[in-house]
Amino acid sequence: MIRYTLKCSAGHRFESWFADSDTYDRLAGAGHVSCAICGDDDVVKAMMAPRVSAAEEESAPLTANRSPAEIALRALREKVEAESDYVGKTFASEARRIHEGESDERPIWGEATQAEAKALIDDGIPVAPLPFGPRKTH
Repeated sequence: MIRYTLKCSAGHRFESWFADSDTYDRLAGAGHVSCAICGDDDVVKAMMAPRVSAAEEESAPLTANRSPAEIALRALREKVEAESDYVGKTFASEARRIHEGESDERPIWGEATQAEAKALIDDGIPVAPLPFGPRKTH
């Protein structure tokens, strides 16, 4: 794996990982590398200094939240997790039970198939997709 510091034509700097330098060249050449902040696909490698990593850095996240969108997404996740019940794959049936008064009214979130979500919407049950799923536990 190789990490490059990249820069878009708008001047945003960000980092991204690639399997190797050939993979970056192939993806960039096909227009599949875009700015993590504004989406611009006019991206080039920025000047970088060689990096020697310390052992404690290996467990750190790849990048810190830098853009307003990343910060807002993190805040949304924290609010949803703190203020609602995760019901997993039973989301559609639990949302329907709450809507029909068969279960206590409360905010929930979970997983549903596209067909389940469409059926809920068609039946007037308010749902909205979230831009994240449950945290992976090991």
